[in-house]
Amino acid sequence: MSETANPSEIAASEASSPETEPAPETETPPVDSPIKNELRRVPSLVIVNTGNGKGKSTAAFGIALRSLGRGWPVRVIQFLKSGEWRTGEEDLLTTLGAQWWSAGDGFTWDSDDMEASKQLAVAAWHSAAETLQSGSHRLLVLDEITYAMTWGWIATDDVVAAIAGRSPDVNVVLTGRDAPAAIVELADTVTTMQDTKHAYNAGIAAKRGIDY
Repeated sequence: MSETANPSEIAASEASSPETEPAPETETPPVDSPIKNELRRVPSLVIVNTGNGKGKSTAAFGIALRSLGRGWPVRVIQFLKSGEWRTGEEDLLTTLGAQWWSAGDGFTWDSDDMEASKQLAVAAWHSAAETLQSGSHRLLVLDEITYAMTWGWIATDDVVAAIAGRSPDVNVVLTGRDAPAAIVELADTVTTMQDTKHAYNAGIAAKRGIDY
């Protein structure tokens, strides 16, 4: 192209170049309502947040916040995290009235006694089963319970039976990777978090106020 070409000629040339990326396609806003005509009410739901991506527990705590806003009794049982964790979600939700139990002893790779770690999870499950049966809380969050099942610390069949036979008004949220197929089958709603990109993989440490 001539060095004396004016800006309009340059723009026209670039617009006709085969290397120019096409404009992104746009979607038409939906005009038909997705709401079903016939919906039924149920006394409670079972929700599973699983997958390798971030946000499983975060989503569960969002439900807990919503439940507390409705005046529901809420209980959170954490199967791996220990009482030494000082998280923003625990501080906030307990201030709002949630019952919170960090029943574990932390990351398994830091455990000095794996059998003792297992027994902590077993004790947490026994307490959870009592809550499911008693109906004392309208929302029960079983945070990171899937690991206790996949590691064989608690029997998946026992968890399925207890949830299926729970007091009718108890809503349950289960979190953790690799949710067993029987749990997925039992649940009303299952969300699989996909790990597209994570700051930790780029060497960035967990951030207070964002990750905990």
